[in-house]
Amino acid sequence: MTEELLTATELSRVHHGRGGRQRVALHPLSVALRRGESTAVVGGSGSGKSSLVRLLLGLDTPSTGTVTTGDGLPVTDRRWLRRTGVVLQDPATSLDPRMRVGRIVAEPLRGFRIRGDHDAAARSMLDRLGLPGDAADRYPHEFSGGQRQRIAIARALVHEPEVLVADEPLSALDVTVRARILTLLRELVAERGLTLLLVSHDLGIVQRVSERVLVLDDGRLVEDGTAQQVLSSPRSAAARRLVDAAPRLG
Repeated sequence: MTEELLTATELSRVHHGRGGRQRVALHPLSVALRRGESTAVVGGSGSGKSSLVRLLLGLDTPSTGTVTTGDGLPVTDRRWLRRTGVVLQDPATSLDPRMRVGRIVAEPLRGFRIRGDHDAAARSMLDRLGLPGDAADRYPHEFSGGQRQRIAIARALVHEPEVLVADEPLSALDVTVRARILTLLRELVAERGLTLLLVSHDLGIVQRVSERVLVLDDGRLVEDGTAQQVLSSPRSAAARRLVDAAPRLG
């Protein structure tokens, strides 16, 4: 049986506004991420994808429920954070324009106080991602969008995490660049045995990368199954709408 690396139990998020108004971003749900598995979270705008991921990463506090790791650590524990890497949607805003790329990539090594030659580790990772030899000495604005996303991926992986969270990592890129980054992402996941949590509205990407799919709709988990089952024989109305809106899926 595959080990559960991260478990959310009866997790919910309610936002409280003025006059006692409430907005339910996420209704109670329970999910588990399994070691070595690639899981996609899909759904329309406002479905609760971002709320779920923020809770799983410990970036927000749940209204009810808990999120724990397989060895019982809370997700806010430094030892768990050391085991995660995150790639955000837009590399142009996630990379500090005032810092050289080598220093940006080495940030997790400094933050987690990992011993060793940080500069060498950053350069090695940039080289693995196919960036120019002098990339570490340049600034983010000197690179194309696809190259900046490679830099963001390098930063997410330089400290050798177990879990990679990718939040719409390809949506800001054009189609040709998207295909190259997608291929690279698949190679890195296989090469490093990563547990991948992918947030995407693009079912073509989900089909190529993920083994399992979670479908959210209006803050509710409406489907949880293998990618093949969800994309070929969706059971929920929300999943059927997503599949119907992606006519190129085969």
